Amino acid sequence: AATGSIAIPAHAAEKRPIKLVVLDVGGTLIPDHGEVPNAMLSAFGRRDIAVTPAEIGEWRGASKRGMVKHFVDLRAKPGADRAGLTEAIYADFSAQVNKAYENVQPLPGIEDAIKQMRADKYLLATSTGFDRQLTDRIFRRLKWHDNFVAMITSDDVVDGRPSPFMLFHAMEAAHVDAVADVVAVGDTPLDLQAANNAGVRGVVGVYSGAATEERLRREKFTHM
Repeated sequence: AATGSIAIPAHAAEKRPIKLVVLDVGGTLIPDHGEVPNAMLSAFGRRDIAVTPAEIGEWRGASKRGMVKHFVDLRAKPGADRAGLTEAIYADFSAQVNKAYENVQPLPGIEDAIKQMRADKYLLATSTGFDRQLTDRIFRRLKWHDNFVAMITSDDVVDGRPSPFMLFHAMEAAHVDAVADVVAVGDTPLDLQAANNAGVRGVVGVYSGAATEERLRREKFTHM
């Protein structure tokens, strides 16, 4: 995570200050050791829904509830109670992930970076494919709530990434009117796609999470 002033490319059309930095959570602020895909594979497997690790990998950064619904709709047997199956799989997944994150710690350097950005007068927000319950638990454990003007989750929007709506909700909460005043930071292709779909000024990819540098660089970005 960069500290100090965020550099803006020399060709930027408008020389205006950045006001808001929106940070992804899993893989950007906290480690990603495969807790989410492992829990998802387990929850699907217990209910005989066939999903591969590669398929789940394509959904990194997306709404987890949306992911479950997608594969249930796609793979459940004819006549199955798809709504009930979706809720059961999601509840199983959530219980496993909550347990996996019981002792979660920040990635190295993250808390110093947060302090520096706040000292530099940036407004900070988060966006995540986690639901509200898990996000609140993680932030309580880390005592992070006071650092952010908003913590936007997949529960707050109709469509998760790559839709831009979580970023727009963060702007609304921060009272920031222009996408030219916003930087979004994330570790997955969907993070960068959502930032590009929102049209924000800075689209920053980081290598601390699931995606490789080679995969991230296939997306449009301003900083890597």
